[in-house]
Amino acid sequence: MPLTFRWLTSLMTRFNGSSILIDCGEGTQIAIQKQGWSFKQIDTIMFTHYHADHISGLPGVLLAMMNADRTEPVTLVGPKGLERVVSGLRVICPELTFKIEFREITEPEEKFVVNGYHITAFRVKHNTICYGYSIEIPRSGKFDAERAKKEGIPLKFWNPLQKGMTMEENGVIYTPDMVLGEPRKGLKVTYTTDTRPVQAIIDHAKDSDVFICEGMYGEHEKAEKAKEYRHMTMQEAAHLASEADVKEMWLTHFSPSTSRPDWYLKEIQNIFPDTVIGRDGMTKELKFRDGED
Repeated sequence: MPLTFRWLTSLMTRFNGSSILIDCGEGTQIAIQKQGWSFKQIDTIMFTHYHADHISGLPGVLLAMMNADRTEPVTLVGPKGLERVVSGLRVICPELTFKIEFREITEPEEKFVVNGYHITAFRVKHNTICYGYSIEIPRSGKFDAERAKKEGIPLKFWNPLQKGMTMEENGVIYTPDMVLGEPRKGLKVTYTTDTRPVQAIIDHAKDSDVFICEGMYGEHEKAEKAKEYRHMTMQEAAHLASEADVKEMWLTHFSPSTSRPDWYLKEIQNIFPDTVIGRDGMTKELKFRDGED
């Protein structure tokens, strides 16, 4: 449940003019407004599952998008039952200025691409069907001008080839691999919540720049409660982060009884040092490594 000093669950990622929301709990509309971010650029909204604290803010966000003059289609992604759940919520916002397209996830793992984001949905273990998401921005290899000259590639094709396009002229085909080096390290964010620790989380969070994970309870005596309700303790999350070799973990989705999650931070950092206690409005700008453009 929301607290007077803490909203419910939602994450926004922004890249190249396109925004994605993962989950849309009560208060998400206000939280976005406080950040000064645009509703118009939200192209995709993905849901981990359909408990109220993860989806009840959707009608307000859809209306805010309409009021921001959004006219392009918006894609909603989520487990089985997506269209039925959203249709129920839309009773209070039936008329929108944009079309809603549904992508229902049914397999244990599904991959898709949205506006440059490479997304993997993977099933986790809650008391209802629930998914985690990894979002990646891949990065191609460096352009080799000398190699392009040696291959005799016309200058007008250099830029399209850099962008991954295949070009053809006079029966000759030019492909990106003719001018690009090995792919470079891209960016990766993994988000998972409302789940017991499972191997799929480790597999998909591997090498993430940021791993956002629920830490429902910090008290050791609530470990059995976490198992009963299919949630995770902060300690369990830290072990996952360590095994997945992530760069940084943000803990989130705290129990309403946990008013001071920072009380447990020192213990959690003994398991995984690069742990941060999540807070409303927390942001981080990720950049490609090695000082490369």
